[in-house]
Amino acid sequence: MDPATTARRSLEGLSLGDAFGERWFPLFRPPRQAYAEIRARRTPPEPHWYWTDDTAMALGVLRVLDGHGEIRRTLLRLHREPDFWFQLVCELFGGGGSAGKGEAMRVAPSGAWFHTCPDRVAEQTVRSTEVTHAHPEDLKVRLTAASVRREPTLEAVTTGTPDSTVREGPVRADDTVPFALWCAARHSGDLVSALWAAAEGLGDVDTTCAIAGGVVAARTGVEGVPGVWLERREALAGVGGRA
Repeated sequence: MDPATTARRSLEGLSLGDAFGERWFPLFRPPRQAYAEIRARRTPPEPHWYWTDDTAMALGVLRVLDGHGEIRRTLLRLHREPDFWFQLVCELFGGGGSAGKGEAMRVAPSGAWFHTCPDRVAEQTVRSTEVTHAHPEDLKVRLTAASVRREPTLEAVTTGTPDSTVREGPVRADDTVPFALWCAARHSGDLVSALWAAAEGLGDVDTTCAIAGGVVAARTGVEGVPGVWLERREALAGVGGRA
């Protein structure tokens, strides 16, 4: 499968996970109700599932890849002054850089695009994420999240993770990237099951579902997803709409 197709499949799964996960926030239902409905595998009844900034940023990454075949940081348009991204990002958090997970949620399509070349995955992941997140520990998180494989396993994820607290720490629901990749590895051939598993962790559920969805869908696509899910998910402009 060519890189562009693999990356689009990843984006479809990422956006579906993002929109599906967003349904479980307290804005739409109390946490106890959300957890009970997730455990019962009850599909959210709302007719429109809107995706969030997770998908918006992943769309930006894919559009740059579509146009240039590589990440060009000033074209990502993640800052009002893109030519000064380095100065801006290094000023955050007292000069230490952000260690948040806002970059991990958008890297799966990039990992899928370069999945046949691990060195390129690492290089392009850094280029796509350092424009917003400069913390060195955070770099290790995003390299882990970008390590998309056709058959993801916990062993492959661990091998591809640099020495860090991400690699050494336990798999916990509050460790967003390890938990999301655990869900993806456990359900590597079943996108729907991966999303339900990620949703059970609640927390930042749109992001965990987006990460898991982006990894699994690079391999499976969205063909096995219930039609009503795809109909309710907000369309992806310029990427095939509702697949």
